[in-house]
Amino acid sequence: MKEEQSRKRRRGKHKKPQKTQPSLLPKHSTKLHKKTHQQKNPAHQSSSSSSSLKSSSFLDKMKARLAGGHFRMINEKLYTCTGKEALDYFKEDPELFDMYHAGYQEQMSHWPELPVNIIIKWLKERSSSLIVADFGCGDARLAKNVKNKVFSIDLVSNDPSVISCDMSNTPLRPSLVDVAVFCLSLMGTNYASYLKEACRVLKPSGWLLIAEVKSRFDPNNGGADPNMFSKAVCEMGFTSALKDFSNKMFVLLYFKKKENKSSNGREIEWPELKPCIYKRR
Repeated sequence: MKEEQSRKRRRGKHKKPQKTQPSLLPKHSTKLHKKTHQQKNPAHQSSSSSSSLKSSSFLDKMKARLAGGHFRMINEKLYTCTGKEALDYFKEDPELFDMYHAGYQEQMSHWPELPVNIIIKWLKERSSSLIVADFGCGDARLAKNVKNKVFSIDLVSNDPSVISCDMSNTPLRPSLVDVAVFCLSLMGTNYASYLKEACRVLKPSGWLLIAEVKSRFDPNNGGADPNMFSKAVCEMGFTSALKDFSNKMFVLLYFKKKENKSSNGREIEWPELKPCIYKRR
């Protein structure tokens, strides 16, 4: 018994202490764990996402304001210069024309009804054999929505189907078209020369369709007297066929060219058309 106890004591003396296994994780693993925990935190992700959306929304608003400012500047220029000056203006920097039409489309998106759609409907109710000249066609929407042969005319365009020129001096031959359209395009200070050009290219009994911003024909707020305007057009060789003031945004004035123009030699007195200056939104 004593021998056995003696053996156990000798074994206890030679027993090696157990070594503690070193950690397999590097010292900075705790920090990484904390960062990972923060990244997985939904509240943190939501806050970051919200901040990014706010920044994007702010930039979009600033871009829209900048684009709107450019549109208003170009728009005012077009209403207060001649067609020749406007043509030179866009020739110097064709990108301004695209900028203008992008702003124009944005403005039109706020209108409950577009006059071009009414003119398209008018044409669809008549023979598709009628030849049309669309003065100041913009994106040539009219030509794209009717079966008629349409000469789309504007100052500048990237569309090869559009005739780029001064609207007072088009390459169309005399008495070529059955319908001449001015849809929100009597913009220059020499707008009367555009109408004279339309009269030149129209066949006898041809139609002159004009749609314009209503405020331009409101004499109570600085606009032209619509009767005086109609009188001037009629003196050029037309008869008045329609005056529609029912829409709150625009007016429709339709004229028909006389078979035989009787010239009295008097100079036509054209009223000044009020520039359409869009307010800052």
